[in-house]
Amino acid sequence: MLLVVFVLIAVRQVGRLKFRIWQVMLFGALVVLITGQISLLDAVKSINPDVILFLFGMFVVGEALCRSGYLLHVSSLLFGTARNPRMLIIAILLSMGILSAFLMNDTLAIIGTPLVLSLASRHRLSPKLLLLTLCFAITTGSVVSPIGNPQNLLVAEYSGLGNPFISFFTYLAIPTLISFVLVYLILKLFYPAEFQVRDLSLAIEPVSDRDLALLSKVSLLLIFFMVFLKIAGSFIPNVPNFSLTVIALVAAAPVILFSRRRVEVIKYIDWPTLVFFAAMFVLMASVFSTGFFQSFVDFPAFSSVPEVLISSVVISQFISNVPFVALFEPLLIHQGTNLASILALAVGSTIAGNLTILGAASNVIAIQNAEKQGETLTFWEFFRVGAPLTVMQIITYSVFLSLIP
Repeated sequence: MLLVVFVLIAVRQVGRLKFRIWQVMLFGALVVLITGQISLLDAVKSINPDVILFLFGMFVVGEALCRSGYLLHVSSLLFGTARNPRMLIIAILLSMGILSAFLMNDTLAIIGTPLVLSLASRHRLSPKLLLLTLCFAITTGSVVSPIGNPQNLLVAEYSGLGNPFISFFTYLAIPTLISFVLVYLILKLFYPAEFQVRDLSLAIEPVSDRDLALLSKVSLLLIFFMVFLKIAGSFIPNVPNFSLTVIALVAAAPVILFSRRRVEVIKYIDWPTLVFFAAMFVLMASVFSTGFFQSFVDFPAFSSVPEVLISSVVISQFISNVPFVALFEPLLIHQGTNLASILALAVGSTIAGNLTILGAASNVIAIQNAEKQGETLTFWEFFRVGAPLTVMQIITYSVFLSLIP
């Protein structure tokens, strides 16, 4: 069953039937339930409520930011300082990269796609270049945070890291900054004409709903404040310790409790992704209970940092990075792996999104949204730029992670 699910996730089409990732995963979970490969009670127990609630909270905040127009307004202020294409590319890379570390890359893919296409149209820049910039920015930026993407969240939840924010930032901040430089250089290499210096004039986008924007600001402040407390807890005694899930739910509370548009916001959050995660937990619990993958605990591809990175990048192209982490993290933990290997799993499964479109759900989200506006990226257009970038990022992260004692 797992093989069927992975194949369908990779091809996503059988004849005239097209499938979304969440539909394929839900199908797999229902099959193992119906066939008795996992009991209903065990299936319910396998669903991690912390992960589901965390995603729900972050999706509420992201949807509120989008619907209020506040994030678009802030982005236009940031990009308004860019006076030429080079500065604009840098502004997109840094702003989207930093935001993805706190709002998750899938959220930024939804919000950022219409923004970069608008910039491309307004300034006669290549929409393909700006789409690639967005995809690479939110993938690379999400590496450095345990709440930057779903697979990092899984690593933080299951690996027992004392303070995941400190662990991720301490060991991944510098190589991630280098990775941003690599993204810029690679994009400039493949699109040299677009980087020619010419003046740009950027308009400031207004906020469409001031009340919802105010609540969105409060939500953002709560996220930053609670992340600060989470980090400070490692250095200051008597600071309350709380889970990542609490951060997301507290941040979502102002919108849910006080917004007149709460029903609209909740209705349009990314429910398919929540279904995907619930179904994935059920399917992976069923597969893990068979003991099949445990037989590969000593598989040599997981014996060193470079091998973990390369294996994570490659395998994530076929089975998607989140299911891959859900399957293989228990194997790494079981064989007593170290911090470097755990972080390598998180990094590899994340930068897999820079190799191909199928390497990250955020890529698929961005391109699907772009196609609604008549723009797209083909598999080859993405791969020809992403392949050399990913190779250089693997080398960069390998060097830094190998230095962890």
